[in-house]
Amino acid sequence: MRATLHQLEQTIAQRRSADPSQSYVAKLTSRGRGKIAQKVGEEAVETVIAALAGDRAETVGESADLLFHLLVLLADCGISLDSVLDELDRREGLSGLTEKAARREQM
Repeated sequence: MRATLHQLEQTIAQRRSADPSQSYVAKLTSRGRGKIAQKVGEEAVETVIAALAGDRAETVGESADLLFHLLVLLADCGISLDSVLDELDRREGLSGLTEKAARREQM
């Protein structure tokens, strides 16, 4: 899985500076972080709707769209996929309740 996501991350990085008329990533990037974030939100909602409808194929497709747009947003923020995966690794084995409580204490 990491290899596929890393390859996608590299493709997104290459296409960010491409001609917006030739690349969806470049077009989305040129519209700004707000638009990218909006697309992430839209894809998240579509994923939830598909899951609640019990449509497995649609949930898979929308989940792929969500991951793609999240990677575009991360690239725009200058955050690598490895940073996110490292955070997931750090949380591995922690109780979700304990981890959330620790985050609240840091605020």
